[in-house]
Amino acid sequence: MPNRLNAPISRRNFLKWSGAAAAAATAGGRTPVLHALVPANEPGTASQVEHKFSVCGMCLNKCGLIARVEDGVVTKLDPNPKFLKSRGMLCARGNAGVTQLYDPDRLKYPLLRKGKRGEGKWQRISWDEALDYAADKMKIIAEKYSRCGMLFTPGSDMQSTFVHWFAEVFGSYNITTHESSCLVSRNRAYLDTFGEVPFSDVLHSKYIIMAGANRFEALITPDSIDLMTARKNGCKLVVLDPRYTKTAALADEWYPVRPGTDMAFFLALAHVIIMENLYDPQFAAEKLSGLNELADHVMSCTPEWAETEGDIPAADIRRIARELAAAAPAAIVYPGRRTSDYINSTQIRRSMAIVNALLGNWDQPGGLLGARKVGLASPELPEAPFYEDNPDDRLDHGRAHMMFEEEGSFKHMRDAIIEQQPYPVKGWFVYKYNPMQSLANRRKTLEMIDKLDFIVTVDIAMSDTAWMSDLVLPAPSSLERQDPASGLQGSSACACVVTRDPVVPALFESRPVFDILKGIAGRLDLGEYFDFTVADYRKQQLRKLPDAEKALHEDGVYYNPSKLYGVYEGRVYKTRSKKIELHNSRYADMGIEPMPVYQPPRQIPSDRFRLVIGRNAYFTHCSTQNNALLHELMPENTLWIHPKPASRLGIRNGSTVVVSSAAGRGEIKAELKPGIRKDTVFMGSGFGVLSTGMSNIFGSGACVAELLEDYADELSGNSAMHETFVQVSRKGA
Repeated sequence: MPNRLNAPISRRNFLKWSGAAAAAATAGGRTPVLHALVPANEPGTASQVEHKFSVCGMCLNKCGLIARVEDGVVTKLDPNPKFLKSRGMLCARGNAGVTQLYDPDRLKYPLLRKGKRGEGKWQRISWDEALDYAADKMKIIAEKYSRCGMLFTPGSDMQSTFVHWFAEVFGSYNITTHESSCLVSRNRAYLDTFGEVPFSDVLHSKYIIMAGANRFEALITPDSIDLMTARKNGCKLVVLDPRYTKTAALADEWYPVRPGTDMAFFLALAHVIIMENLYDPQFAAEKLSGLNELADHVMSCTPEWAETEGDIPAADIRRIARELAAAAPAAIVYPGRRTSDYINSTQIRRSMAIVNALLGNWDQPGGLLGARKVGLASPELPEAPFYEDNPDDRLDHGRAHMMFEEEGSFKHMRDAIIEQQPYPVKGWFVYKYNPMQSLANRRKTLEMIDKLDFIVTVDIAMSDTAWMSDLVLPAPSSLERQDPASGLQGSSACACVVTRDPVVPALFESRPVFDILKGIAGRLDLGEYFDFTVADYRKQQLRKLPDAEKALHEDGVYYNPSKLYGVYEGRVYKTRSKKIELHNSRYADMGIEPMPVYQPPRQIPSDRFRLVIGRNAYFTHCSTQNNALLHELMPENTLWIHPKPASRLGIRNGSTVVVSSAAGRGEIKAELKPGIRKDTVFMGSGFGVLSTGMSNIFGSGACVAELLEDYADELSGNSAMHETFVQVSRKGA
């Protein structure tokens, strides 16, 4: 039977907590800092209240909002009821966007490093001085090391496209994003199975298996909202996770699976579905490629075998397989998002994709959906120049079998910079990304930094990465700038287009990254490639959508009518076989296993624990922990540890413990949790910062990046953040 704790969180209590958090985030009112930043009204002048559409920038979901602006001050952010992707809601993080806008810790003007990196000695300079300095440094690097001597690292943002464009016209194809620390193994797996990356129709599903995904804390719209509605409508939810998350607490069944054994569970599901003929034979004949090969492959992958690997009872595996197949095609093995777990994460996700294929749920209500047309056009930009002296390939070329060129692998890029092979990279442009906190093995990131001659970071706050930079440039919040249009997929919530215009003028001397890049381009004789405005760019994007501008102005969102189901009727899949590929012949040609082959995870030494990480509903990765309102909800991170090993080690709840690995060490308070495996510990990210510019969290908690060893997925180059073993001891013991 599945494991249960004595006091699960009820749906009522969960929603009550969520509502309280959101209310707390909106209750700030006009604080003194607002009065200091915005000119006061003339005495006797009536208060002016405006409501302006925008899109939240506190995480990647881009939920629609309406800003309440009173006398030039944003006093509240309300959800846009016409924005279906977030079901007309706005979470606590979104509400806390007001606090980000008026955060006293914000970067206010360009800063030039004057002491050693990390010393925190800065000189305020003008924008002309800053852009001159950046352009001069880039020019020197290009002349000495080729244009590929610059690395560009944009985060997830509506202006990140301009960083990619600048890198292209500058001449560097060394670009890597945060996606290689997040989700590229999932994308690789589903692309190589279905031909595209799917969206889950959670709202209409009758049966969902979530392995590692924690949708009631790691919020993704509309999935997190739809999951609650689906549960209310009778959808069964089965969770596999080594810890008892809020999602596990609200599930029908929770299994504390042994970390790294998920593939065994899914191969066993495939075994039962195939051996008991629980799949749709017509769908299989028309849509599946490699069913016979898969049947032979999973012949020995019995539930009894899987039980010995993952600690999930064989009887439950067999029952779940039958229930899942009975609910098909309105049944899902949830693809997840962050899949940076193990060195075989792509193949683990392939095993999950294969079970989905056996359910025949593609393009079906309650199953997996393909992307729908949004209608944005590609802006017409001049052809980028060609530089004959550039090297042949990216710096990380060949370090993983199947990397995405547009994402690369930050882990492999970092290794190559440290080794200075196959050629040196000496400059780094970072935008809205914090690898010092988000990338495993901070010591190696510092080692990479030591190899660089010039680092410029553009961000809203003095992150740890900015702290180690040579030039720091202040960016506005999402409420203060004009952005290009962005197409969003929302599963059954419909595909849509959103954009941003300033809700209030940009504070201090902050400038959007587009303006910064345009200024640098002009100084490098590349101005012709940035001879447009954001408004020009957006107009080109919308040129094929005649109704879009009006809808964006009147509703804050534009919907392009398109089919929800049956998108693939009459179409072939974008794979080699033109079908869903259970057996991938392209893998076989490359010497890669064409079907997922189970590899047992490394055994945990008796005096160690496996460290796992994950997100919660308070923070976005490591970017919002310093937000004053969100900080009140979670002022520091803790180490989850099971009471039995804690007792053996003399650790009590709230004790300060030392956590150490081959990568580093940290001190953190222990939180005794019966809902975690005895061989596993957990901690959240975004704490243990180096930067004193993060005044709310400096000196609080421990840094995940300090402890995690830098493994990578063998196929995609995705970071593998659950491969680290740590030792835990009571401080002073």
